[in-house]
Amino acid sequence: MAAHAATPTPTPTPTPTPPALSLASIFGDAKPDLSKYDPSQIRVIMATGDVIPAREVNYQTVLHKDWLYPWRKTADYLKTGDLLYINLESPLIKGCPIIHGGFKFCGDARAIAGLDFAGVNVVNLANNHLTNFGPAGTNETQILLSKHGIGMSGLGLYEIRDIRGVKFAFLGFNGVGTHIDRAELKREIDLVRPKADVVVVSFHWGKEYELLPVAGAGIAPDNPREIGHLAIDDGADLVIGNHPHWVQPVEIYNGHLITYAHGNFIFDQMWSQETREGMVGRYTFYGTRLVRVDYRPLVIDNYAQPRWLDDTTGEGKAIIDRVAKASQQLAGG
Repeated sequence: MAAHAATPTPTPTPTPTPPALSLASIFGDAKPDLSKYDPSQIRVIMATGDVIPAREVNYQTVLHKDWLYPWRKTADYLKTGDLLYINLESPLIKGCPIIHGGFKFCGDARAIAGLDFAGVNVVNLANNHLTNFGPAGTNETQILLSKHGIGMSGLGLYEIRDIRGVKFAFLGFNGVGTHIDRAELKREIDLVRPKADVVVVSFHWGKEYELLPVAGAGIAPDNPREIGHLAIDDGADLVIGNHPHWVQPVEIYNGHLITYAHGNFIFDQMWSQETREGMVGRYTFYGTRLVRVDYRPLVIDNYAQPRWLDDTTGEGKAIIDRVAKASQQLAGG
């Protein structure tokens, strides 16, 4: 009886390593095709611009008798990531009055239903309006968020979330109306770095209504580029900026991404086109490395409700093109 030759064991095809992040991969045609990579290694963090359920947003929500109103046209996409991180820029308190002007912000505590509906997992509290109703308002907001299982960064708090075995830490710092404490920035990054695989730092910073990140004399005294670079040097993996109320560029610094401002997300600044605009970042990690970044443009209608724009044409493309051009300008400067 003839012996049969042993069937050779096939050599497994190695999973390719995604290329390094670049401006071309963010805004151009060089986006990595994630279908080629091991899906078990992919984690997606979603981040929005400023969420301010106050003033006219609060009024419109009450008027529509719908606490989900600001989120209705965007929630489905926001829930497609593994974690949603927002900048919450007003306290959520019982009995929040209807306020049509000024700069003292609050949202109704019942607006927490919108955060639940959109799948918000972590909020940044480090900004210049969360504390507008004093320690009592801040405390009430923190208790409310905690009851709803929403983590918090900023005001001395940090959050670590385990996403299928990869630990993401979230820190937040405010540089509006005050300097960012550089020693505290380093201390908190050093504190979470041994506990986390990925460290995400949120900043509230920079001069308002500007396309490029610059200090705002007397209001936002730190240069965002200097602080962003410092955070990366201190050990941050991803920096997420907000406050200017316009979209701003991104920068790749020492292999890590800094997004200077996502623009507005839920806010009532209907008085200019730029303040009605924003973008949501979709940050895709392969293991612990950020390998793909996508920005989805949006416009705010009726003082309260963002809706998506097509990023390949018209107004949506103009927003992304503006960010891309400013990012190239920043890279060359």
